[in-house]
Amino acid sequence: MRIPAHSVCTAIRDDIVAGVYERGSRLTEELLARRYGVSRVPVREALRTLEAEGFVVTRRHAGACVAEPTEQEAADLLEMRMLLEPLGASRAAQRRTEAHLKVLRGLVRLGQERARRGNSDDLRSLGGWFHETLAQASGSPALASMLTQLRHKISWMYAVDAPADPVESWAEHGAIVDAVARGDGDRARAVTALHTERSTVAHRLRFAGPGERPERVRNSQHPVNMPSLRH
Repeated sequence: MRIPAHSVCTAIRDDIVAGVYERGSRLTEELLARRYGVSRVPVREALRTLEAEGFVVTRRHAGACVAEPTEQEAADLLEMRMLLEPLGASRAAQRRTEAHLKVLRGLVRLGQERARRGNSDDLRSLGGWFHETLAQASGSPALASMLTQLRHKISWMYAVDAPADPVESWAEHGAIVDAVARGDGDRARAVTALHTERSTVAHRLRFAGPGERPERVRNSQHPVNMPSLRH
């Protein structure tokens, strides 16, 4: 494999998320440089970035290793997402461009069509593009970057079951876009919070203990009180 030097960080991160490198395994500059066809300099820079993001830790006598997050750290990520995604939607209602709306509406139409037909193969990637675009529409690069990093780490730590009702899930996406299009920040925040709360229960930890079956995230003890989506 040979990739551009500036893409090394993304490549290593993607391989960590995909499980190519197991939790706790060593990441030596020499082997990584050979794998990605680059010098050790961009590898070293990438490892520093990934350590700042929480994917890598530096251990005495071992050097760079893939991080081993605890269950509490994983749970914290979902809680942060439940706080930040509604904020991003509220900001998007005030700052979105017509180009953002066009993309969001197109993704919703495509997602709703695939969901109705029972074609769920690419619904997950469509959902990822939807939330990525919604974050970009917030007009806050810092918030968008944080949400992207959260999605990467959640994908690494959790397996996600398909929605029990994909049609309803994409109806929620449609309700979010409607609120964003109207410039209704309060409703965009509320509907996104409800959508995020519902999707959280489909997450199962990938790293349950030996002999344990990964458990789905339990419902929040404090469900969000929101208006009906059919508003």
